[in-house]
Amino acid sequence: MVQIQSMATKKFRYLPHTADIAFVAYGKTYKEILENAALALLNVMFDISEIGKSKGKVKTIRVTERASDNEDMLWFMLEKVVSKVDQTGVNAFKFKVNRIRQDKAGIAVDGCIFYKEMKANAALIEVKAVTPHGLSVRKTRSGYSASVLVDV
Repeated sequence: MVQIQSMATKKFRYLPHTADIAFVAYGKTYKEILENAALALLNVMFDISEIGKSKGKVKTIRVTERASDNEDMLWFMLEKVVSKVDQTGVNAFKFKVNRIRQDKAGIAVDGCIFYKEMKANAALIEVKAVTPHGLSVRKTRSGYSASVLVDV
């Protein structure tokens, strides 16, 4: 798995875990947290650098979700990414948030999973679920951080 390390552009880091995969995602904004957490998740599931370098045409799958708070939104959105990728069998390598709306009812996010059609399957590990256990979103001095546990 590729681990992104530069402190200036750190997007995520994996944490030691005995049975599953844990990571912390970073971002200056909540939008970046969603994108970087999805990137860390996709990096577990696929060889995203190989997909990114491939010559296949980039396509997207639209993803929308609504939640009452930031933590539920992160959990629901990551679960939706796992579900959509599993349903379609695509080689996904990126997630982008197109729009975030907040109102009295909560948060609504509209985004896209980016994938390429390839002859080879770039899958690495089958992800069963993103668990709510230990999932958190925190405001930091430099933006946000999110802790995530992935059941594999």
